[in-house]
This record gives sequence, structure tokens and C-alpha cells, in this order.
Amino acid sequence: MKRYFLITALSLGMLACDDDDDSGMIPGNAEETEFRVTITNIGTAFPIFQSGIFDTPVGESAAGPATPGQLYSFEFYATPGMYLSFATMLVQTNDIFIAPESDTGIPLFDNGTPIEGDITSLFTFWDAGTEVNEEPGSGPNQAPRQNGPDTGIDENGVVAELSAVNDGFTYPSIEGVVTISLQAVDDGSNMFVLTIENISGNSTLPGPVSPGAYAIHSPAVQLFTTGEPASEGLEDIAEDGNPAALGDFTRANTGLVTPFSPGVYVVYNSSATPLFEEGQTDQGNGLEAIAEDGNPAMLAMALGTNNDVSSYGVFNTPVSASSPGPVFAGQSYSFTIMASPGDRLNLATMLIQSNDLFIAYGEGGLPLFNGSSPAEGDVTPGFRIWDAGTEVNEFPGAGPNQAPRQSGPDTGTIESEPIEEVNDGFTYPGASDLITITVRVI
Repeated sequence: MKRYFLITALSLGMLACDDDDDSGMIPGNAEETEFRVTITNIGTAFPIFQSGIFDTPVGESAAGPATPGQLYSFEFYATPGMYLSFATMLVQTNDIFIAPESDTGIPLFDNGTPIEGDITSLFTFWDAGTEVNEEPGSGPNQAPRQNGPDTGIDENGVVAELSAVNDGFTYPSIEGVVTISLQAVDDGSNMFVLTIENISGNSTLPGPVSPGAYAIHSPAVQLFTTGEPASEGLEDIAEDGNPAALGDFTRANTGLVTPFSPGVYVVYNSSATPLFEEGQTDQGNGLEAIAEDGNPAMLAMALGTNNDVSSYGVFNTPVSASSPGPVFAGQSYSFTIMASPGDRLNLATMLIQSNDLFIAYGEGGLPLFNGSSPAEGDVTPGFRIWDAGTEVNEFPGAGPNQAPRQSGPDTGTIESEPIEEVNDGFTYPGASDLITITVRVI
């Protein structure tokens, strides 16, 4: 068992080195140039963790409404503190939709325990306030009978719980129309399965339930606000069962939010590969400790004994910070190096919301000179997200064995795969969407 420090996104647990001046260097010469390297986390603080649309009933091959007896089902990942919201149209109406009874959504965990089972009682009917209501099940401007989308009388109202609207019409209970169930997959992955079953066949308002849009989000996110006008995307669902616009909105606000860990840098002038070799398993010199736990100490120590290395060091304290820690969105690490023509630079920093992913240049390193002229500027395009191949990957941002959530260092399922650019079936942003690395001559 490795004795590494645990890095978390909520603590400053990377104390492998006392400051970011912990470096080693051999004596220089007159040709040396001083560079400043800056690593900036440019990630967006997305408010939605995961989102999508559900539009194809289970067992069907094409998108469409779920008629009585049919159901929608979709999977998602979540961690404690996340909420679920979705909206789907009650089709035999003008602008009534099904959504959580709280416009802030449904918490998916109760004191760390996943919510499971029949959760229909946590949902209700809402009136979007965008189209005048007609007799449910018979109105000429309702989706089954209207001659086109958005054909009813505009109401210019606000979103309100249907029970508070008092439009004079009678509606069934939500339990008579749908059964909404949530299951936490029992494999420790933080995966859930949600099903929305149409059981309206024997209700007073039999009919379809439309495709919809969903979001897994922080409590600050709302797909709608009680007492406020509906968005265009919500109106499209509530009036016409079309989730496209709301799905586009949630997708634009969905993404992986990740800090980056303390790391190491290395300057060398040879064909050596002091950090890693692509296509080969980890050399066992400490890269695993960075990639899994954000601890640069072991790799820095190994670089100090490598004869191919001219200088090396640790970066672990964000600019303007007084103590070591990760860099969150908008924060940077910065350090200086001395280099001569022919020298190359590489570095490694952990993508913290992962099991063993790290940012680095290719194995050959970044050339610091064009001939005898120093190369400087934004060098981010040459950096990639690499998979160390030492721990089985889980869903990014939700895996229980990823640094922010693991119970201790080196706790995931061990694997022994070659180091490659990440390609594990999950979706990641490009490195240049998460981080900017610049090299400037001082």
C-alpha cells in the first residue's frame, strides 16, 4: 500500500512539499534563458453536472410520446448534494407539465444515502401559464388535436402549481397518470436509473406523456421558477411536448468542473522520457501518485536522481495563496525555469475529478527553443489528458474512488494498462477547455 497524501477538492491536503520553490538544478551557462511557466485553470463552473432529453419509450426504436402502458427510462450519475429536475408534458392539456413539486428539484441523497423507490409523490402538475387552458382531453388547441404547434390562445401568465390555478377544470391525481421510480445501481458507481411509466389508461384523463428534458444539478439551478414566466424551452415542452430547446439550454450549462493538483515540472536535453512513455505501463517512479492522488513528492524525488534531467521542481501553491493546494477555476500555478537551446519541458498535474488522469505534454516534451531562439507563448495545444493506466476509471466527477470522494489514497480498483491519451468511453472536455499553459521569457 502506498503512503501518499490524499488530495481533495475541498481541502489543502497536498503537503508533499513545503513550497513551490522545491527544485533541483545543475549549474547553468551563459546561453541559459529564464522562462516563467504559468498553468491556469480556465474551466467553467458549470451549474449542471449531467443533462439530456428522454424521447424514446422503452422497447421502441423511434422517438415519440409514451402512451398508456409505456415508459421512459434513463441513467445518470450523481453525488451527494446534487438534485434532479425534469419536465414532461401532460399531452391531453394546453400547457400542463409534470415536474418536481419543488422548483429547485429533488435531492438525490438523504444524509449520504441515495433516494430510491417510488418517488411519484415528489412530483406534481404545473401550469406553464403560456396558453389558456381548455377542457382537458377535449380542447381543440391541445396537442392531440391542434393543427400545429403553439396554436392556442396566449396567456402571458406565470408558472404555477396546477392546484393553485383554479381554472374550473378537473384533473386526475399525478399518481393516477404516472409512476416515477428511482433506483440506485448497487455497484458503488453512483449511477441511478429513473423510469417514468404512463399508467393513465384507467384514469379520468388517459393519454400520452411527452418526451422531456432532465438535469442533474446543484441546488442553485432551476428549470423554472414559481411565479415567473416560463422559458421558451419550458413552453415548448408544456405546450407541444418538444424538449429540444430546453435540452439545448441545459446542455450549454452542463460540464465537468475540476480542480488541478500540485505537480512536477522537468527540464531535460536528451531523447529521454523522464515522466512517462506512451504505450508503456507506468515506470513506478511516482507518476501514479500524481495521477491518482495529486501528490508530487515521490516523482520529484525520482527526478532528482535522473542523470538525463537538468532541472526539476514541484509546483503546489496557487498564485497569491499562502499554502499549498489545488487550483480551482480562475487560479494559477506559476514557476520559473532556466533552459538552454535544445532543452525541453514537461510537467504533470492531476485532473482531480478522475481516477488516474493527468495533464502533460507528449512523452518527448515541449521544445523550449526554435534553434537558438527561445520559444514562448500559449503552448496549451501540445498538452493532452493522459490516462496513467493504474486505476480503473469511473464516471468523471462522480466516481467514489476519485480524489474528492475516496476514503483514502490508492483506494480504486488497480489496473496495469499502458499510458495513453484518455479513451475510456466516458466524455471529457479537451485539455485546452480546462487549462491554459503559457511559457514566457523573463
